[in-house]
Amino acid sequence: MSLDSDVIVDRRRLRRKLTFWRVVATAIAIAAIIAVGMAVTPAGRGALTASGSIARVTIEGLIRSDQDRVEALERLADSKAAAVIVHINSPGGTTAGSEQLYDSLMRLKAKKPLVVVVEGLAASGGYITAIASDHIIAQQTSLVGSIGVLFQFPNFTDLLKTVGVKVEEVKSSPLKAAPNGFEPTSPEARAALDALVKDSYAWFRGLVKERRGMNDDQLEKVADGRVFTGHQAVDLKLIDELGDERTAVAWLVAQKDVKPDLPVRDYKLQPRFGDLTFLRTAASITLDALGLSNIARQLEQNGSVQAVDRFGLDGMLALWQPAGSN
Repeated sequence: MSLDSDVIVDRRRLRRKLTFWRVVATAIAIAAIIAVGMAVTPAGRGALTASGSIARVTIEGLIRSDQDRVEALERLADSKAAAVIVHINSPGGTTAGSEQLYDSLMRLKAKKPLVVVVEGLAASGGYITAIASDHIIAQQTSLVGSIGVLFQFPNFTDLLKTVGVKVEEVKSSPLKAAPNGFEPTSPEARAALDALVKDSYAWFRGLVKERRGMNDDQLEKVADGRVFTGHQAVDLKLIDELGDERTAVAWLVAQKDVKPDLPVRDYKLQPRFGDLTFLRTAASITLDALGLSNIARQLEQNGSVQAVDRFGLDGMLALWQPAGSN
């Protein structure tokens, strides 16, 4: 009986030791992985570009307010980069977020030569971002424009009637929290929303007119919400030239006296551990090999969650939607 007890105690001690060394090995492995990632990835949220290079900044997906991005662009403005090429592939986003990004790029342009290259799409808020540059380049089949403002909200009134649910509320005034989706939109609420949209639209139009040097007739041709191909956009003054990054470098050399042999290097606005796919995968494999598969699965799940672009409404939308979409 005592022998069995000694065996059980020894096993427990062995398990505790094994768990301890697994944790130590895991910590060392993860530290090594992070060290490798730091060596090949710009440090922080925007590594300062080395002297004698052109910084490549990429703006893609939905554009929202982002203070981290603002600070990263400010660091780039104070770096030793000779110039900046901004690649844009975005359908737009919130008006507040687009304005914030536009202002950040304008401050950057005041310190560095800056040119924009439209990868595939620079529509609505994406186009607001693009016109911060004095020179916009796009491919022939890129889509640009969509000068307009959108305010969308769901209305569940008929659905709630079907399921027999009624939402009651007490509010200080009829237009408080209107529209709310739980009752028909009143004429007064719709008029208030219409005034907001028109005010933001007037700001957008004025920005395009000023930055692109258009007269009223030219502006009317492009400000009806449509998108245009890069080929069409040249004649409409929405962009300046057809081409790609090599075209952008050539423009910087010819117009901004940038040295022609400078390399173009990526400038990460927001590198995070969750964004480093190979590091996350390596860490997951290491944890799994050490018998900590639950942590490995959690790491993979967290990485997937971070990869999802959450879109929070922080204002009206300057967003392009293909015709027929809801």
